[in-house]
Amino acid sequence: MNLFYFFVVLLLMVSVLSYYRASLTMFTIAIAALLVVGTLTATTGVISWVIFLLLALPLNIAVIRQRYLTKPLLGIYRKIMPEMSTTEKEAIDAGTTWWEADLFRGNPDWHKMHNFPKPRLSAEEQAFLDGPVEELLAMVDDWHSTHERSDLAPEVYEYLKANGFFAMIIKKEFGGLEFSAFAQSCVLQKLTSKSMMLSSIVGVPNSLGPGELLQHYGTEQQQQYYLPRLAKGIDVPCFALTSPEAGSDAGAIPDFGIVCKGDWQGKEVLGMRLTWDKRYITLAPIATVLGLAFKLQDPDKLLGDKEDLGITCALIPANTPGVKIGRRHFPLNVPFQNGPTQGKDIFVPLDYIIGGPAMAGQGWRMLMECLSIGRAITLPSNSTGGIKAAAMATGAYSRIRRQFKLPIGKMEGVEEAMARIGGYAYMADASTTMSVGAIDLGEKPSVISAITKYHMTERMRTAINDAMDIHGGKGICMGPNNYLARGYQGAPVAITVEGANILTRNMIIYGQGAIRCHPYVLAELQAAQLTDQGAAVTAFDKALFGHIGFAISNFFRTFWLSLSGGVFSHSPYQDETAKYYKQMNRFSAAMALMSDVAMGTLGGDLKRRERISARLGDILSMLYLTSAVLKRYQDEGRQVQDLPFVQWCCEDNLAKAQLALDELFNNFPNRLVGVLLKRVVFPWGRTLRKPADILDHQVARIMQTPCEARNRLAHHLYMTVEPGNQLGLMEQALTDVLAAEPLFDKVAKAANKRLPFYRLAEVAALGLALGVITQAEADKLIVAEKGRLFAINVDDFEPNYLAADKTLSQQPNGADALKQEQAQTKAA
Repeated sequence: MNLFYFFVVLLLMVSVLSYYRASLTMFTIAIAALLVVGTLTATTGVISWVIFLLLALPLNIAVIRQRYLTKPLLGIYRKIMPEMSTTEKEAIDAGTTWWEADLFRGNPDWHKMHNFPKPRLSAEEQAFLDGPVEELLAMVDDWHSTHERSDLAPEVYEYLKANGFFAMIIKKEFGGLEFSAFAQSCVLQKLTSKSMMLSSIVGVPNSLGPGELLQHYGTEQQQQYYLPRLAKGIDVPCFALTSPEAGSDAGAIPDFGIVCKGDWQGKEVLGMRLTWDKRYITLAPIATVLGLAFKLQDPDKLLGDKEDLGITCALIPANTPGVKIGRRHFPLNVPFQNGPTQGKDIFVPLDYIIGGPAMAGQGWRMLMECLSIGRAITLPSNSTGGIKAAAMATGAYSRIRRQFKLPIGKMEGVEEAMARIGGYAYMADASTTMSVGAIDLGEKPSVISAITKYHMTERMRTAINDAMDIHGGKGICMGPNNYLARGYQGAPVAITVEGANILTRNMIIYGQGAIRCHPYVLAELQAAQLTDQGAAVTAFDKALFGHIGFAISNFFRTFWLSLSGGVFSHSPYQDETAKYYKQMNRFSAAMALMSDVAMGTLGGDLKRRERISARLGDILSMLYLTSAVLKRYQDEGRQVQDLPFVQWCCEDNLAKAQLALDELFNNFPNRLVGVLLKRVVFPWGRTLRKPADILDHQVARIMQTPCEARNRLAHHLYMTVEPGNQLGLMEQALTDVLAAEPLFDKVAKAANKRLPFYRLAEVAALGLALGVITQAEADKLIVAEKGRLFAINVDDFEPNYLAADKTLSQQPNGADALKQEQAQTKAA
């Protein structure tokens, strides 16, 4: 063996051991064995052994390693360690990590993912969906609510309260429904499919609010008093966090409370004097109890040694003297109850703090822990319901609506937009189901909640825009029969709330994920903060050298997976989906590598490099969403009919992950590092492509054709065929038109004419006259014509109906004045 071959073997051995993440001991033994072979073949000598021992002994003997390597490195690390505010630390500590941590570590265990149980509804939850939810939706007239009342009807509010819609998260011992997160998601999706306003009003009390906070942190007295009242609808809650000065930067709220003594119900008690100015508070105009976040100060140190106690949460009855509440905002013509609240110098007892005085200053932690759950349910579920409803309605409309003598859904340009809607519908359902399933397993998935909130609301916006493009004039004319316009108007609301999407993408997803999901970074930070030097060195030693091995492993895994295109990596299934698992193995390793490179080269500056963070977050997000799609496909029995949806989603997501990586390399602050690593990750260039035209065609065809795959898209939507339910009526119209098409063709053939597909009642009469159809078949044509006209027609109104100020309805409008002028001109 000559020296060249020795080094080739050494490099291959190191790369293979790194690929499989062998231990330091295994590395040492393997290299020692190779040196023995080298010595026996006279390839290596004393110098090689000296170099080996100088490296191996300090690394393998903990006492030497910690004294001469770890301890100095810990001192350096403490100097360069990025500073974190208290709110940042609490946000990072909040919640748990789940499957996203496996994706972050570069070697996902697919069997572990597929072994997570599929979320299921209990008999009680299914009965609620089939009973009260259906009854509620039959009561709701969304046009009446949004345009004529700008609110739900009183009887709808009463029904919501009486049937526990505001108490889905409250435990049964307090009179609540105690539904699973999956059941809550299904309810919200179904409500959204008819009324976005309704699902918003129901979703908020079951998300981040007094009910959730009381169950986790409230005193027994607070729980016994408030939770039964919330469950029965006696009290309506809201939670006030956002202020004019603090929106996305919620930790900077200027609202404050001063600990002091004051008079309360005739007695002097220890309390706090509160001042706040809040806005954008959902349910505030009708709330009877106000959850309030503020910064508590104790200048006289009545509670202890600290003056600035921090963010605190309290419950304030809305009828407390001095509380200003009741005015409304008007959020983009989706007028769910939302408004401001103010208070100045209002004294209340310390017992009003959620959890009592002991929880003073713990509000930010409380909020972050609850938000990690609520943010994964309400907005993703509402968005998923909206996307799925748009997919069903657009599929039906595109098959019914004809231009140039063919259904518009057969036009390739329309197919492209339809494929996005259908793919997003399948993926949204998969992602939301997987995420709420994690909550039902006991997780508080803070990173996943950020991923699903951002991507489901963004995909909803894109899907609604595509649906509006396809519907054209049908989409832009408002009225009782327009099933898209309110979703189109309200999309920015979902984008904005619970962490604006720009903030969520650029700062939260990867900002939390890098520390929480990385197997060593958080341990390093925690070790550096220990005051016991011995314990700090020991803990830091374990984390640091684990991190070094992890980084080396990810480099070689990325190199081999990229060079081979991942074709030799593991997939749990050897079918059409195998290539997607293998590509995800590759991207998972590349993301883990680039995370370490970014943290290593940028250090604390990475926190300010938001676009670097955003692109790394995009890769993590695409991996998670693709995982959810593959899990759904498995959980539903690997239905071959669904394969076009699965393929479209996976190829779209992986192409986006590839683009994010490419943009990361092209914009990496250290240009040399960016160029070199781009060669490692993309040795053959960007090889993945977005879904092909033929795949778009397959997805669009499913959306227009009644079948089991299409029916699965409609899970948990309100599809009941009844007056006022446009989604159900569109579905019935599709069924009727498809049943009429063969009869139409029969009549056209008998008449030897190329008839246009309209005025089907006249076609029916012609068919009867020619004797080619029966009366029953003629009736099908007549019914189909009614459905067709319902599908394509738009609403119109008397001019004065649209006036917001009805007192002006008696005054001549512009059209009346024009008519008068024309009449006078004609008379003259």
